[in-house]
Amino acid sequence: MTSPDTPRSTYSEAGVDTAAGDLAVELMKSSVRATHGPEVLGGVGGFAGLYDASFLTTYRRPLLATSTDGVGTKVAIAQAIDKHDTIGQDLVGMVVDDIVVTGARPLFMTDYIATGKVHPERIADIVRGIAEACSATGTALVGGETAEHPGLLGPDDYDVAGAATGVVEADDMIGAHLVQPGDAVVAIASSGVHSNGYSLVRHILKNAGLGYGDRAEDLGATWGEALLEPTRLYTLPLLLLMRRLPGAVHALSHVTGGGIAANLARVLPQGTWAEVDRSTWSPAPVFRVLSDVAGTTLESSEGTWNLGIGFFAVVAADQAEAAMQSLTADGFPAWQVGTVEQGEPPAAGFTQGAKGVDGGAVRLVGTYQDGAK
Repeated sequence: MTSPDTPRSTYSEAGVDTAAGDLAVELMKSSVRATHGPEVLGGVGGFAGLYDASFLTTYRRPLLATSTDGVGTKVAIAQAIDKHDTIGQDLVGMVVDDIVVTGARPLFMTDYIATGKVHPERIADIVRGIAEACSATGTALVGGETAEHPGLLGPDDYDVAGAATGVVEADDMIGAHLVQPGDAVVAIASSGVHSNGYSLVRHILKNAGLGYGDRAEDLGATWGEALLEPTRLYTLPLLLLMRRLPGAVHALSHVTGGGIAANLARVLPQGTWAEVDRSTWSPAPVFRVLSDVAGTTLESSEGTWNLGIGFFAVVAADQAEAAMQSLTADGFPAWQVGTVEQGEPPAAGFTQGAKGVDGGAVRLVGTYQDGAK
């Protein structure tokens, strides 16, 4: 039997506030429901999300595509400047835009937020960003989890992750198996750093004694504001492109971790190679300013940052111009950076495959443009 002076051990005294979690759910309900079509059953708050997949009976051979990811240390900047309404778009970009690489359209997504202490308005901001980005990619947000981890995470710390599922008809799946010598390699512009390489970004600013609230004059914003520019969402314009030009797109590559050459090499078949011509574009100011602050070259970060290319499309040569016009008209600037060649790479310096994929070989050549493209 405990004495009156013995400290009580209750869940709230352990640092978990279930009432705050319930309030967070109430605040996010409307934004989550806005992503639901008639396929979503059960509403918000169930143990599992339900999605009516009976339409798959119209497919000859439906293939389900799935992807899971997080945002990485970009969340540290959101936490540092207390701005949480864009990190959700970054999450959807990292997860859903990997699904379209197969030619699949996304169906539904779930999210997971771990935090040291539930701040309901903050959680609602994060989920609102996820929901809005899901709507922008045609994805239903069917469920999620917010977990309070006091003692493991600080009261203002959190991390986010998510998983999504899509579907593609087997005959419509794209990838390295369709790529042919002579295909055009088309680059699609990024909106900035997206969600990769932020450990390097934070290291650069720390070494330079710069804070996220400090003004970055060349970027026209504070460092925190500039670095939280959300990831561009590519799913809908790429699905539209494949619908407008059936058979034109042979492969897609999402330029995420590993940078430019490695991600393109993953979607080229063995025995092929491509050179990406730097002179076809000018990396965005954020990359130039970061490189200047670090005292390094743009070339040294090609394996870390996207440097202005968020996606590659490998397109049939006779459809390349039409593909670039389609993407640019939809607000996604696109340009040709190279051509797929067959045989052994002609010189050293090529990246051969990546991330366990025995793919083709890629290297960057030339010099970046000085001015904006």
